Amino acid sequence: MDALKKNILAGTIAPVYLFYGPESYLKEEFADMIKTAIFPSESDANCNTIILYGPDLTPGELVSKASEYPMFTPKQLIIVRQFEKIKKPSTRELQKQHEEKFSLYIKNPAEFTVLVLDADQIDKKEIEKAPFSTLKEYRHDFPAIKSPELFASNRAKASGWIFDPDALKAFTAYIQPSAREMCQEIEKIIMYASARGPEKRITAPDVLDCVGISRSYNVFELEKALAERSLRLCSGISLMIMDQEGQKEGLGNIVRFLTTFYIRLWKLSLPEVKQLPPAEIAKILGMYGKQEYFVKNYLAYTRLFSLQDAERAIAALRETDAALKGLLPYPDEKYLLLRLMQKLLG
Repeated sequence: MDALKKNILAGTIAPVYLFYGPESYLKEEFADMIKTAIFPSESDANCNTIILYGPDLTPGELVSKASEYPMFTPKQLIIVRQFEKIKKPSTRELQKQHEEKFSLYIKNPAEFTVLVLDADQIDKKEIEKAPFSTLKEYRHDFPAIKSPELFASNRAKASGWIFDPDALKAFTAYIQPSAREMCQEIEKIIMYASARGPEKRITAPDVLDCVGISRSYNVFELEKALAERSLRLCSGISLMIMDQEGQKEGLGNIVRFLTTFYIRLWKLSLPEVKQLPPAEIAKILGMYGKQEYFVKNYLAYTRLFSLQDAERAIAALRETDAALKGLLPYPDEKYLLLRLMQKLLG
């Protein structure tokens, strides 16, 4: 993705792009970068950008559109949304004709057209079939974010800002791990923090203030209560978080944070991992940059939680997550929370 961005910003534009995967925000962002690169002004971009939808046209019809000369500028941009649902002609013979027409176009695309094909997740088997197989050299995958900490840290750095370690921890605990939500929240936090002065540093209070989290009742206080193995305190803090954020959303944030917490403890249960330098441990735990500071906290926690504690907790958290997603029945979120805490500390 970095190489793709570098090429676009340098003005090296391919005639065709296939963007696929669930991160629609990033795909839209790259499409906008391409638009800025090929058009001298916003008015030119508006006049010569065509948005089409896969379910409304066949591969052959798309080729016809791409082969039409632009009216006002040397190039035109055609963006096809939902390309994975492109319409199939009515018969197999027609399908073959359209696929051949599309394949010939991709081998020799029009010099005046930039074609951006935006698809959702494509199955591994499907991507090797027409029309996707024809686009092998133009594919760019936008998978779900696997490391929210790294994504958030890099995104802030791209704007010249740095997260403090506890700020990054707070951010990834409370923000859903989707590019759209994370990017929008980082932009909001940077605007807020800019009023503090020239220092481009995001602090934990910046995150807590912008996201609207109480400084008294949050997942960090919950983590401390877990270390004290206090069922009453854990339940009380959790219920306060849920009252602040909404029952279901609050419990969802708690489950996500504690799942990361216990998975890290589980990884640290291996003796060979504990003996590694802090920087290596941080990588194994999925902690980046200044988050290495928290490695010592997790090493201390391993003296309080056994491997069996971590495994039991992860199983209980998965069960709670399944219930929140509607896969298991439950009377209400408070009941679900209290049952979870009993399993974590029972």
